[in-house]
Amino acid sequence: MALLEVDDLHAHYGQAHVLHGVGLRAEAGSVLALMGRNGAGKSTTLKAIMGLVSPSAGAVRFAGRAIAGLPPHEIARLGLGYVPEDRRIFTDLTVMENLEVGRRAARPGIPGWTPERLFELFPNLGAMRDRPGGRMSGGEQQMLTIARTLMGNPTLVLLDEPSEGLAPVIVEQMAKAILALKRDGLTVLLCEQNLHFATLVSDHAAIIETGAIRYAGSMAALRADEALRSQYLSV
Repeated sequence: MALLEVDDLHAHYGQAHVLHGVGLRAEAGSVLALMGRNGAGKSTTLKAIMGLVSPSAGAVRFAGRAIAGLPPHEIARLGLGYVPEDRRIFTDLTVMENLEVGRRAARPGIPGWTPERLFELFPNLGAMRDRPGGRMSGGEQQMLTIARTLMGNPTLVLLDEPSEGLAPVIVEQMAKAILALKRDGLTVLLCEQNLHFATLVSDHAAIIETGAIRYAGSMAALRADEALRSQYLSV
């Protein structure tokens, strides 16, 4: 069953038409990787789903409810979590204080996230509960951003370039965390350029190029199609 459905989504930045009929399906309990080169429209797609960019046409449905045009805070309350690319943590607040900022009540039928559960998922954070966010590495800040989002108890998380700029050991930890989220029943839509990382965590893939979807199918099929990868993903 598709938890998130995006149909014929268009979006503009001023006069620039940046999304041209994007269509996506994120199945409940799965990981979908939205892949493409820089500037292809990956981040704009997430922002349009989340209400941070107003779609100019098209439909977005979450758990069967139309959400296109709703303000971001209302979309978040419905159970969508968003982790931006630029790691917007509160640098003057400690790890625990950042987590408390994101806290929302647990949703019926879904195990609620607590700091202790998150420290099992991200042991690095558990070792620095009282450290200000500004004194953490980029990888630790990325973990904190995801953990703070999970404190809102979402059922679907939008992750924008979670592996970008991270050391290989942190990328591996991030992959393990995403797989753990999937085992817990969470649905994940991630924007990603790192094919190796996306292959490790994703069930399905979509490729976007110049604001339009060029491929949608299994990650296994994408991994096996060298010509497709070369055409749309090679630098």
